[in-house]
Amino acid sequence: MPIRATVWGENIHEQEEKAVSDNYPEGMHGQIAKLLREDSNITTSTVTLQDPEHGLTEKKLAETDVLLWWGHAGHKLVADEIVDRVAKRVWEGMGLIVLHSGHESKIFQKLMGESARLNWREAGERERIWVVTPGHPITKGLPAYFELETEEMYGEPFAVPEPLETIFISWFQGGEVFRSGLTYRRGAGNIFYFRPGHETYPTYHDKTVGQVLRNAVNWAYSGEKHPQLGKSQNTPIEKSLEPITERGPKLASHQAATSAK
Repeated sequence: MPIRATVWGENIHEQEEKAVSDNYPEGMHGQIAKLLREDSNITTSTVTLQDPEHGLTEKKLAETDVLLWWGHAGHKLVADEIVDRVAKRVWEGMGLIVLHSGHESKIFQKLMGESARLNWREAGERERIWVVTPGHPITKGLPAYFELETEEMYGEPFAVPEPLETIFISWFQGGEVFRSGLTYRRGAGNIFYFRPGHETYPTYHDKTVGQVLRNAVNWAYSGEKHPQLGKSQNTPIEKSLEPITERGPKLASHQAATSAK
């Protein structure tokens, strides 16, 4: 079965900034989806912040194997209940790819447990992205490095937990460096953060960026669901693997919950 990828786009800059709409007439989410569709193993759909439930209904998330997230101006507009819903699906096994300024999204901060703050400069600098983990599935088919002629600078320190793997490191024309490709695992879900993608630059028209995104979707897909990791469950005495006898006092609230079952 093809991997079912959903691209979540904030879709604010495209409506308010001519430089962005000129660059991405179908929306950034539309262009990202276009890049993914070059892989016949990926079926792609898009949803936006403005859709009911931000497009991330229970049904939509149940039908999503890998979710890609691009946001910037509207992080605070995302409802907490939707963030919790997405986090639950990641814990259960859905892959998540967070792009560029999505580092400050509620979902990324929730899953990282950190602020994800960094240094930045918007000056249209050249970015040289080095592959530091050759042989990784995300770097399949890539050269030793690739360059984006105009990008926003992100600089260290990057306030995130130590990653499982550092895939890319960027150097910028002004001299800064940044860990621009990081992998994590939360519950059963694979997570990849990929730095490039400022809205006023043509980053998502770059062929190598497209290859990274397609590789990342294939890597993030697990093909498994573990609903038990999304909630805590009581294991009654009669279902214990070895016979045991209940001992000791219980909290009154626990006693009432047990007797109500």
